[in-house]
Amino acid sequence: MIRDWARGRRALGSEYAEIFTETFGVPFSTETPAAVSESTGIDLNAELAARLTSSAALDASLIKLFEDQTSSFRVQDRQLGASRLMQQTEAHVAQMTDLLEYSLPGALRTALAAAVAEAAALAGWQALDLGDPGKTWAMHEKAKSAARESEEPSIIAHVTAQQAYALLDLDRAPEAVNLIQHARQEAADRVPSLLRSWLWAAEAEALASAREPDAARVALDSAAQFLPSGGPDETLPFLFLSDVHLARWRGHCLARLGMSEAVDDLSVAVKSLDPSFTRATAGLRCDLALAYSVRGQHHEARAEARMADELATRTSSVRQRRRINRLLQSGTAHSGR
Repeated sequence: MIRDWARGRRALGSEYAEIFTETFGVPFSTETPAAVSESTGIDLNAELAARLTSSAALDASLIKLFEDQTSSFRVQDRQLGASRLMQQTEAHVAQMTDLLEYSLPGALRTALAAAVAEAAALAGWQALDLGDPGKTWAMHEKAKSAARESEEPSIIAHVTAQQAYALLDLDRAPEAVNLIQHARQEAADRVPSLLRSWLWAAEAEALASAREPDAARVALDSAAQFLPSGGPDETLPFLFLSDVHLARWRGHCLARLGMSEAVDDLSVAVKSLDPSFTRATAGLRCDLALAYSVRGQHHEARAEARMADELATRTSSVRQRRRINRLLQSGTAHSGR
């Protein structure tokens, strides 16, 4: 905004123009944006030339650096939570988007578009964790636009399906199911098995939220069927899915459906889950509290709810804290219920 005021692109009152001129040591105009645009056309041309020059400096090593930054943010996010990283991630997305908008067609622009899509999806997930589904939706719209330009089926499917979580947090489960199914069907067999497993698991979660137990179980079985036996897929750096994670996901779905057998899957997952997944562990503990309460094991439910609350507080997860508060307020984690 300061830059736009200095260049006359935004209207500025004379009082503030004087203050800013004195503070920043450059003249601030009080002319209307239209008038200044006409009088400084050369400056605007120079700015465009500068942006094109900056984007022309784009190369494979710089894109790799951007991707490494995104990976670093992912690791920090799962351990520390979104509140400490949201601004950095947004700035990261903005920097890459600015370069993308002034890049010329070619392989480098396509690769940068993929990097923008992954980073914007991460920013959208962080916004979701901070309780802002509106920003989540907007960031995923940006991610989808970049993903389509990247022409990478895996990225398109991932960011499209992940956007559905904004719908789930708004209690619009049927629409979330439709969006994830659309992403899965469009991807078909053009994406790796790991991503197909993830898409089925996400669909199962949406179906569980929509109170469709039979369809949710079928989706969970499909997720297990497609889950590869090997380690992480290097072509899918944005996915963390293994037997342990799928057991956690299955337990989450069954707990939401009020099925006591969820305890079995969740108990396995809580013993095996990498402790660096702090926020995921908070959600897992919350699911265990719900599953224990269904079984009538209220002492265990209260213990799990307390641990979940502690972990959610550590990561400042608004989303998980809301889940835990709903659980506690419903009385399911209290004795005598």
